[in-house]
Amino acid sequence: MWKTTVTAGLMAACLAGAAAAQSCSDGKTLAEGKLTIATGNPAYYPWVLDDAPEAGKGFEAAVAYALAAEMGFDAADVVWTRTSFDQAIQPGAKDFDMNMQQFSITEARDKVVDFSEPYYTAPMAVLVRGADGLAADMETLKGLQWGVVASTTALPVIIRTIAPDSNPLIYDDNANVVEAMKAGQVDAALFDLPTALYLSAVVLEGGQVLGQFPADETDNPDHFGALMPEGSALKECVDAALGALKADGSLAAIEAEWLQEATGVPLIR
Repeated sequence: MWKTTVTAGLMAACLAGAAAAQSCSDGKTLAEGKLTIATGNPAYYPWVLDDAPEAGKGFEAAVAYALAAEMGFDAADVVWTRTSFDQAIQPGAKDFDMNMQQFSITEARDKVVDFSEPYYTAPMAVLVRGADGLAADMETLKGLQWGVVASTTALPVIIRTIAPDSNPLIYDDNANVVEAMKAGQVDAALFDLPTALYLSAVVLEGGQVLGQFPADETDNPDHFGALMPEGSALKECVDAALGALKADGSLAAIEAEWLQEATGVPLIR
C-alpha cells in the first residue's frame, strides 16, 4: 500500500512538472521546451561563481535554476547566453527568455522591457580603502569625500541620507569610481552590498566594506528583477514561480547560502 501511494505521488509530481513545463514553454520561450537565460559577460561573484552559470553556483545562478525547476524545466533544458548590461536594457527583440544581471527595476526601464517581481532587495553598503579608525556611523560618513555614479540610486542616498560635508565627485561608471579610490581622490563610495563585497575582495586592494544601511530603511532601495522582452508571455510564469519560492522559503535559503558574507557587515547607525 505504501509503495503504491508513493509511486502514485511521484507520478503526480512528474505529471505536474510536465504540465508546468508545457504551459510555460508552449509559445512562451524562444525554443520549445528550453529556457534561455542570459547573464553577464563575464558574470561575477557572488552572483555567479567562476563565470560558470551552468554550474548553478552563486546567488543568481542558483535562483535561475530554482525558477526553471518551479516552472517545470529540467536543469538540462536551461540554455545560457551572455549579454552586456547596456545591451539587455535596450528596447527590441532579445536572444534570451529572461536575463538575470542585477537589474534594478526602474520606471524608465520598465517602459521598454518587462521585469519579474523582485527576487532580491539590495541594501546599500559603504566601500572604503582601509577602514582603520573609521566607525560605521553617520558622523564618520559625513566627513568623507564621496565618489558616485550619477545615474545610480546611490546618488540620492549620499545627498539626502548621508549629506556629506563636501560635495561628492561624480563619475560615469563604477570602474571610474574605483579608480578614483585607488588614486586617493575619494574616500568612499556606495554600492549594493554584494557588489561592494566583490569589489573589496577582488578589485580594490585594501578595500573594506565599512557598513551597510538596512534594506528596509534605505531610501528607494534597489529591487532586482529578471529582465524579459517587453510584453513577454513568460512573465506570468516567472512571477508565479518566484511567488512559490518566496512562500516556501527557498528563495531566502538561496540568499542565505550565497550571500552569507553580508551578515558580517555592521549596520550604519
